[in-house]
Amino acid sequence: MLGTVLLLLALAKPACSSPASVASRRAEALKKLLEVFGMEDPPAPPTHFKQPPQYMVDLFNTVANADGVTKNPDILEGNTVRSFLDKTHSEEMRFLFVLSSVAKNEKILTAELHLFRLWPRVTDGPKRHHFCQVSVYQVLQKDKPDTPGGKKLLAARLVSLQTSGWEVFAITPAVRDWTQDESSNQGLMVTVQGPEGSPFDPPPLQFASGRGHHESKKPMLVLFTDDGRRGASLPPAGFPDVKPQAPDLPAKMLMPELGRSRSTRSLDRLQPCKRHPLSVDFEEIGWSGWIISPRGYNAFHCKGSCPFPLGENMRPTNHATVQSIINALKLSEGVSSPCCVPDKLHSINLLYFDDDENVVLKQYDDMVAGSCGCH
Repeated sequence: MLGTVLLLLALAKPACSSPASVASRRAEALKKLLEVFGMEDPPAPPTHFKQPPQYMVDLFNTVANADGVTKNPDILEGNTVRSFLDKTHSEEMRFLFVLSSVAKNEKILTAELHLFRLWPRVTDGPKRHHFCQVSVYQVLQKDKPDTPGGKKLLAARLVSLQTSGWEVFAITPAVRDWTQDESSNQGLMVTVQGPEGSPFDPPPLQFASGRGHHESKKPMLVLFTDDGRRGASLPPAGFPDVKPQAPDLPAKMLMPELGRSRSTRSLDRLQPCKRHPLSVDFEEIGWSGWIISPRGYNAFHCKGSCPFPLGENMRPTNHATVQSIINALKLSEGVSSPCCVPDKLHSINLLYFDDDENVVLKQYDDMVAGSCGCH
């Protein structure tokens, strides 16, 4: 749907425009496109090269293909996944994540603390143990977490001392508290004890901290949310189509049609309704600095005629069939033939840096024309 509208508006653009007019139209178009992506302004690119967390890259590749098109809409919980790195940069097992970029309208579904487990220390004490107990607490009193009422247990389990790798702990209640009241965010505390809760000094198990370890192993909060944004449904069978308003986008976004003669475009309209490519290139519109993946995608658009009689290959609705009959027999004045429009739409996924340089994976509905039909 988006691709079709963009193309039609581009074709309707006047042949001659002043540089100021072109710049103004471009700015307005990009602003409208940002609204499609739920943003007021484009995020500022990171000040220096920053590697996105491998977890977020792997999640994007699981959810989407190389063009960002969703493989299976049921894979992702909600439509937004945000990652936050620890802000304490401390060697102690205290962690703080700033969640100011989470919008008030986002519904918190699941929150996870991701900690990278280092190889255990070799000491005399823990040799008799193969596991230790790791507990994650929500800090309620920043300066007195070990006093009664100073912390709240969120998760606890036995962790192997024989391997290294990522450990994931569910901390959803704490994050819901923090997003409702920012001042309540006093961070997290992690403790390591023996299997029976006995203390270790020093603890045999350590997690990578924000200081002195590679960025790929830094503590991370992963937040799954839903912002309530859903694409508009396609018009149901039996009702006329409503053509939405959309912006006039930069010419370079619209690869297949610009530069074609009017006579060629008129000839195209005589061809039967079918799907055609429509490339959207994020680098061409200046967004490659903050979008990690994909670099662009094929939105596709629908083009062609819907002549009477409409065959099954044109995937007509009942309403379109009736409309084509009325049009062909001239039974009512001013009734046009049905239009060639998308009848199936797919979502795309963007992996990008937000204003705080957190990495976000977001799914947007109704961005790719999956197939076309006469409606």
